[in-house]
Amino acid sequence: MPIRRTSSATPRPRATAPLRSPLLTLALAGALIGAAALLFVRFGHWAGAHPVTAVLLALLALPVLYVLFRAMPRARELRRAARSGMTPPAGEEAVPEASPAAQALPAPTDAHDGLTAVLPPPAPDFTALDPDGFEAAVAALCERDGCRQVEVVGGAGDLGADVLATAPDGRRVVVQCKQYGPEHKVGSQDLQRFGGTCWTVHGAQLAAVVTTSEFTAPALEYAEACGIRCVDGASLTAWAEGSGAAPWGPAMLDTA
Repeated sequence: MPIRRTSSATPRPRATAPLRSPLLTLALAGALIGAAALLFVRFGHWAGAHPVTAVLLALLALPVLYVLFRAMPRARELRRAARSGMTPPAGEEAVPEASPAAQALPAPTDAHDGLTAVLPPPAPDFTALDPDGFEAAVAALCERDGCRQVEVVGGAGDLGADVLATAPDGRRVVVQCKQYGPEHKVGSQDLQRFGGTCWTVHGAQLAAVVTTSEFTAPALEYAEACGIRCVDGASLTAWAEGSGAAPWGPAMLDTA
């Protein structure tokens, strides 16, 4: 499958910003607040003179507000579905041909519920790859273990998603790749940024962060609360060797 990739080059921000910009922002904000206050006062006077009409308008506004509330993004339901392992019906798309990156990995003899057949070591040295190569390697693992429609989308403007895929059970998988050294752990801020986009922006039904390093305790607590699966370096090696579960499996296996 062709891999679509966006450019990772980003323009360097200016060191200073014009003073007029914040002043203009404050002026516009003040004007909006003043206009809103004026409208509220005018409406209060009008409602006092026409109480029956004001009550009728309020009753008509209630169903409109209810419909708007129901139309909001269902981030809470998606998180609940990810935590409970809810799986929508699998699609009927044909399984595409594996990419060259996926063919380079040993193919498991059996893959079920995210568990891979035990493969002979060694696993690929993920720390020796460049960032693009690491994302491609994670995407190749997804393809190897039954994912369809695998795409590498990391780069500028990716909003936290590096790999998109459809799991064997039909769930939409969104993966963020963090290729860090052993002394650089994935922190809670990394998880919070990813959690702010994976459900509502990318429509994830299963979200995972894969790293060559480890996760801090606050990061693991945040991930547990939001239903994000964390794959550290040891779990990644076990997944690549086939002795551990893939992120969409029922649980990450204990590799200790």
